[in-house]
Amino acid sequence: MKSHKDLEVWRSAIQLAGSVYQTTRLYPHEERYSITAQMRRCAVSIASNIAEGAARQGDREFLQFLYIALGSTSELDTQIEISKLTGLCAPAMLDQLQEANNQVAKILQGLIRSVKTASRKPNYQSPIPNQTLDKLRQGL
Repeated sequence: MKSHKDLEVWRSAIQLAGSVYQTTRLYPHEERYSITAQMRRCAVSIASNIAEGAARQGDREFLQFLYIALGSTSELDTQIEISKLTGLCAPAMLDQLQEANNQVAKILQGLIRSVKTASRKPNYQSPIPNQTLDKLRQGL
């Protein structure tokens, strides 16, 4: 497998984390240890889980970490909604953040589908040609 740095979804997640940090700098100081910290941890978790999964040996483990990252996008989406509801930041900034988060989630979903499809393909090639197998099956 390639390095996690070669994955488009990881690069997008890193950009998202940077945007989360920039946006939450504008949050009120009293939110520093609550929603600000949660949003930052969430954004870091998305990219970190993609990287950790890419370093694993098998598709099954990779998928597990991709699903964790996808869950973190949902968690971040919820925190953005709470930020909108409570007026912690300009709505336009939060909309941009939410759009970037949604984009990462879509790329993750596509990668998950791709890995699942690739892992279903049989790795075993029978030494018996398909035509021979078909003849054997017909004779049974």
